Amino acid sequence: MSGFDREAAVDRVEEIVDTVEDERMPVPVREVWVYGDVALGLDPIDRLDVYVTKDVLLRDDPGGEDEFVESHGVRGVGKSVRADWAVEYPEYLRANANGHAAPEKCLAAHLLSGDEPIHLEVCNASFEDNVTQRLRGAQLREDYTQLLDPRGVCLWVDGTRSEEAFRKLRESEFALPTLSAALEMLGMDEKEATAAAEEVHAWRDEQDGMTVRGDVV
Repeated sequence: MSGFDREAAVDRVEEIVDTVEDERMPVPVREVWVYGDVALGLDPIDRLDVYVTKDVLLRDDPGGEDEFVESHGVRGVGKSVRADWAVEYPEYLRANANGHAAPEKCLAAHLLSGDEPIHLEVCNASFEDNVTQRLRGAQLREDYTQLLDPRGVCLWVDGTRSEEAFRKLRESEFALPTLSAALEMLGMDEKEATAAAEEVHAWRDEQDGMTVRGDVV
């Protein structure tokens, strides 16, 4: 699937926020952000980047696991994802390679559809905190594909939608720097920031269809 024109991209993000507001999620969701091209005001947008801050599910209904081990071969229902959500939306239940319910994959299945060109980042840390965490990790590993583009816009937090943020997003009013300049603002020197930005853009260009990445900080 090709990308989105700008209006369709913002409409799609609004649909995602609507779903978070109106439907039970596999784990509690605290924030919804967009970042990268859609925040920059580009039109068209090759890929839509969405960031979701979730809570780690510590206590739910561990007794709900057996049913889904038998029916879906998935462990961890009632532990890593909500049991009542799995009962209501069994079609969205997804597991990692070890057969354990994976919150980020469950969220992607619930919020996204088909093979639309959307990348979903899911983490228990807020967007701004994870930007700095991922920056340090990428520098330590010298793997800049793990960077999180810091040019983000918060659209929804703790049940409150920012209508002003949506308005500015639709009208391309956010004045944001290039990725390399944004990384320099976070402490990278110019040479490293330029190399990192090139690596991030190259990695992004290789992605196709829907992608999801989960992270725990």
